[in-house]
Amino acid sequence: MGTPHLLKETAVTLPDRPGIYFFKNAAGETVYIGKARSLRDRVKSYFQPTDDPKIHNILAETDRIDFLLTGSEREAVFLENNFVQHVQPKFNLRLKDDKSFPYLRVTVQNPFPAVFLVRKAADDGARYFGPFSPAREARKTIQILAKGFRLRTCEDTVFRGRKRPCLEFEMGNCSAPCVGRIDGEPYRASVRDAVLFLEGRTGELAAVLRERMTAASAAERYEDAGRFRDLLRTIEQIRTRPKAISVRNEDLDIVGLAVSGGRRAVQVFQMRGGKVRESMQTILDEDPGRPPAKTVGEFLTRFYSGRPIPGKIIVPVVPSGAGGLQAAWKTCAGQAVSLTVPKKGRNRTLLDWASKNAEILLRRAPGGQSALEDLRAVLGLSILPVRIDGFDVSHTRGLETVASLVTFLNGRPWKDGYRKYIIKGTRGPDDTASLREAVTRRLTRVLREDRPKPDLVFVDGGLPQLSAAMAALAELGLSNLPVAALAKREETLYTAGRPGGLRLERTSPALKLIQHVRDEAHRFAVAFHRSRRTKRSYH
Repeated sequence: MGTPHLLKETAVTLPDRPGIYFFKNAAGETVYIGKARSLRDRVKSYFQPTDDPKIHNILAETDRIDFLLTGSEREAVFLENNFVQHVQPKFNLRLKDDKSFPYLRVTVQNPFPAVFLVRKAADDGARYFGPFSPAREARKTIQILAKGFRLRTCEDTVFRGRKRPCLEFEMGNCSAPCVGRIDGEPYRASVRDAVLFLEGRTGELAAVLRERMTAASAAERYEDAGRFRDLLRTIEQIRTRPKAISVRNEDLDIVGLAVSGGRRAVQVFQMRGGKVRESMQTILDEDPGRPPAKTVGEFLTRFYSGRPIPGKIIVPVVPSGAGGLQAAWKTCAGQAVSLTVPKKGRNRTLLDWASKNAEILLRRAPGGQSALEDLRAVLGLSILPVRIDGFDVSHTRGLETVASLVTFLNGRPWKDGYRKYIIKGTRGPDDTASLREAVTRRLTRVLREDRPKPDLVFVDGGLPQLSAAMAALAELGLSNLPVAALAKREETLYTAGRPGGLRLERTSPALKLIQHVRDEAHRFAVAFHRSRRTKRSYH
């Protein structure tokens, strides 16, 4: 399994966005799937002290944590359900059955359409809307449709056998087409308004409803005003129906692409039976001048080699060799396969969703951040400096000497990794000795507790400070850890391989990153020193 420290570090770098997360074991198998309003906050919560045996068991088998972004927490609910039903993770005790979220079925193929709650959409000529979560929202919407548009909710057998209006008519929830209280055309006009309402194409309808609500409220007809208010609220919910589920029971793949120089990220969502329930993502290293069309064309060729091909694939650009691909796929799949580059509508929304996940993947992938890549190249490091530990010292003429440690993960400050040190073994204003003590204490603890070692040790200062840090690491048998120092006056970068110093361009991403580490370490050290000095003045 991944160490708890590394998993926790992954958690704090997750986006503060809605989505679903996957705990995976060393074999790549998903052992648990969850949803979140904030991926970062939710996954971090797993690493808080707890007596919950389920959490302990999940973490004991977890080697890495993956995630997918969604547009809202509501969408995350549906996507979690799709993936849990398909993957059947070991620790997901609920959602494993095939119980689906409910839909509304409007039998527009009938002379007098009705509205029902169903669990599955079918190709039967009716219109389907949803899904809804929780199920009570679907039932509430049926009540609103009955009250607001006076549509019938009875089964056809009951409808055909009526001789007089039922109680729903007496309560104002139906216009009683069963006994001729309303003609076909006026009734179907109400059905059309209801369908517009359910489709979210309700600009004019919403305006009318607002007028009616205001008028009803002014006339103190509060029950009617509440009915119009509920209709307006339901309009907003219908407008935000989830991307991850289609009422058309379609099979399609959505291919998102993100490009940064020669690095490309591809995110594929696979919708089967109207539900997105599988995904795949990958990072590609290519020539920076390579057109995206060629990237997509070659990826599709590899991806569908030996893999089932859906009837429709949504892509960001027309791939190179599209005609040849479609001809080959038709032979393999026995059906025509369309390649669609949507400009608007639901398919465009799906493509934007996949592309956004590809962008996040590219940004988080090792080698995906330009500043870290630049720093790696400048320092000649063998690996990307994903974790940087930065040190600084602060004192007033040798009094109240303290040191700071700041940790950066993936080029960003990680506050949980910050530490303060009261310098004990140094007398007087000796910055290098104080720095050596702080580095020694930090790395000694890292070794003792088997914590992750930094990819780069950074110290604020010039050659003396660099030498002090290197001496501390040598004493601990860590001479292989890279060390760098940045002198303030000329912004000169020093390393063991460049004792003469290196001046970087002011626009260099590497310089900006290392300045950020330096400034944060300095700020943290000065703040601690001032607090110590203030306390001393009161004694």
